[in-house]
Amino acid sequence: MGEDFRVFIWLINSLSQCAFKRFSAKGRPKPYMRDLSWNHFSWIGADSLPIVSVIAACTGIILALQAAMQLEKVGALSYVANLVGFSIVTELGPLLTCLIITGRAGAAFTAEIATMKISEEIDALEVMGLDAVRFLVWPKFTAMLIMAPLLTLWADFIGIMSGGIFSTSVLGLSGKVYFDQTATFLRVEDVLSGLVKSAGFGVAITLICCWQGFLAREGAVDVGQRTTKAVVLSIFIMILLDLFFTALNYIFR
Repeated sequence: MGEDFRVFIWLINSLSQCAFKRFSAKGRPKPYMRDLSWNHFSWIGADSLPIVSVIAACTGIILALQAAMQLEKVGALSYVANLVGFSIVTELGPLLTCLIITGRAGAAFTAEIATMKISEEIDALEVMGLDAVRFLVWPKFTAMLIMAPLLTLWADFIGIMSGGIFSTSVLGLSGKVYFDQTATFLRVEDVLSGLVKSAGFGVAITLICCWQGFLAREGAVDVGQRTTKAVVLSIFIMILLDLFFTALNYIFR
């Protein structure tokens, strides 16, 4: 456990040095670093759009249907829009999006770094004068920090739209009433709180998954074990962070 903690502290310290160098006067990125970053932006962001869209659409429809089953009992079917919009924007949008990213990108982060660690490719990078954290972790960190909120924003849009289309076509609600209710009920603060959550989740996923990758020691079997542990630990930390952010939002509402 002591060794694991030391590796985690080393990773945090190295990332902070990368951030300082990046935003200092002499922090102009090299061309290969720009290419690495753009590749991660594309892979984490654009390539995740199809599955994020499907999950968000299904979530919007499920929420609309579940809300309608309860609200029609009290004659308040028009409030379906309020429940769907608020639930997706503040909770399910960021949480489900980052769960998908954890399984898709986080696991790949761990497997990549763990494989390189075991095959001594990371040692080779150090011999060539390349900082392993800056070369391997920093592009992933920046891509997750930016793409997680953007994917969440897209998931919010798809979820609300799918809930609206389902409500108008199946539940018989007016489309104008649905989207007017959503625009009136949701606040900018609600959207921002969801985006802050997703950014925090993205940072946590990157740190945990890369940390577990650097801890790999015992051959190919350890790659699978570290990958599984990284995904489970990332989901656990995400739930705790979600609780923390929701409590802060309640206290300072």
